[in-house]
Amino acid sequence: MRPDYGSLPDGELATLAVAGGDAAFSEILRRHRGHVYRLIAGNVADADEALDLTQETFVSAHGALRRYDPGRPMRAWLAAIAINKCRDWGRRRAVRRFLTFARPIDEAAEAVPADGPGHDVAAADRQELARLRREIAELPASLREPLVLHTIEGMSQAETATVLSITEKAVETRLRRARIKLAERLGR
Repeated sequence: MRPDYGSLPDGELATLAVAGGDAAFSEILRRHRGHVYRLIAGNVADADEALDLTQETFVSAHGALRRYDPGRPMRAWLAAIAINKCRDWGRRRAVRRFLTFARPIDEAAEAVPADGPGHDVAAADRQELARLRREIAELPASLREPLVLHTIEGMSQAETATVLSITEKAVETRLRRARIKLAERLGR
């Protein structure tokens, strides 16, 4: 009889996936892909890159499942992998900046819902949201990562501290600094 993967805890799913259970890993992916994507999108501010990095995160996670500690929350483990993928992306991006000009983001691809606000209001909202994403992405990683994990992903300060391997006090301090810096950048 096939187990009901939806009712199994993450640790059991990881054990089954290590043993070759593709359906178990699919359930891990189903449970956690949304939060991994949001975390990455908050760090890179590019939807296409975020999709690619989300996929890379799960490919890496699948390869590292033998090292997963079932006593640790899967969400925090995946968040740590995702943060590392974002850092790698940031390093590659810095190198690419030296080699080519940055291509503009095509914001025209986003559609306005028919029953939503007027086109001019929706466009202004999209522009403001895009500006906010860019400003968050431009924050130093030490400020951006705790801000995204805590504020956007809703992780507690303790969970954020665990993912980033820093103290809760450091998370609190970095959150305060990130908010101040973001407010300064958005206010100019």
